[in-house]
Amino acid sequence: MRSLGDLLGVAWAGFTSRRSRTVLIMLGPIVGVAAMVAAVGLTESAKGNLKQELAKLGTTLIVASAGTSFGQQNPTLPSNAVSRASAVSTVTGAAATAELSGVIALPDVGATNYYQAFPVPVQAADLNLPSVLQVPMTDGRWLDNADLADGARAAVLGSGLAQQYGYLQGEVRSISLNNVNYGVVGVLAPVALEPQLDNAVFVTETDAKNDFGTNGDPTTLYVRAANGTTQETANALPTAINLGGTQAVTTQVPSDALQASAQANKTLQRTALFAGILALAVGGLGIANVMSISVIQRSSEIGIRRAVGHTRSQIASQFLLEALFVGVIGGAIGAALGAAIVIATSKALGWVVVLAYSQMPLWIGLAVLVSAVAGLSPSIKAARLEPLETLRLT
Repeated sequence: MRSLGDLLGVAWAGFTSRRSRTVLIMLGPIVGVAAMVAAVGLTESAKGNLKQELAKLGTTLIVASAGTSFGQQNPTLPSNAVSRASAVSTVTGAAATAELSGVIALPDVGATNYYQAFPVPVQAADLNLPSVLQVPMTDGRWLDNADLADGARAAVLGSGLAQQYGYLQGEVRSISLNNVNYGVVGVLAPVALEPQLDNAVFVTETDAKNDFGTNGDPTTLYVRAANGTTQETANALPTAINLGGTQAVTTQVPSDALQASAQANKTLQRTALFAGILALAVGGLGIANVMSISVIQRSSEIGIRRAVGHTRSQIASQFLLEALFVGVIGGAIGAALGAAIVIATSKALGWVVVLAYSQMPLWIGLAVLVSAVAGLSPSIKAARLEPLETLRLT
């Protein structure tokens, strides 16, 4: 061999001569790199989807709830909780809901047994609840001043409940609340930060008092804080709402749960990366074993080439190059496979596709390194074979 091109040609011929063997030893780099690319891509895509969701929903929503006080079975917030919360300088909007206990909501006749076993929450809600939640209507309208003043018995369904009830867009529909008919005037879009609202029925405070005898005291308060003041506002709300009274008030920031899930995704990413590295290491052992067997099988070829003047270094270089081909091609296939997994999964789940292209050379390089280390011993073994010894081996 007079040039590097000749050496590469001989190594490539050896690499492709036994295709089944080549495919088997490439499985390690393929699986390892695919696992690492998919691990990073899927967790980053989920995180990217989370960031997009948080950017759309905002991280400024706070939920204040009535906590259980001694001797109180159905705790409520003060009747003027909205005005008290609005007095906090960092609050930009507030709306209350009151959960109505003992109200059976039915979509039609004949479903009584089912919905008594699995009751639908019925809420008396403020008129500005959708604007505070920053959630639009998917159909119809929200409760308005006319409903509040006239006691028109209007109801709005959460998106999940509308689907359960088989509600069709634009349909004229009524539901029964404790055998009192209410006209459905709209459907609220999904509330990602408060998913329990998706399965609720909303009525006005006037109807709640007239038909179900409630005192109108809210049980939950939804508050929007100014940007950058969410935690500060959450800390101030219990005192502002309670004002030294006996009602206990607890607050939570729903977006914190979403951000916590992103941290869980990070832990999953590290676990999957470790699994990918482990697959590469196991694949390296496979490369070393298969190439060692290959050296014995190709001893006559090595002997002939040594007899015609090929040096030990040329023989060693050929087998080392074959190992490098395994790493480069297996790593590239693994990267492509991992990217395909990320794209397919993200599309199926509706995530934002995020691929760490800048890291792919690193993973492929790691596969090449593992393959080179694995091929080092078989290469040295091949270089040490003497022409006469190969005759004995064959």
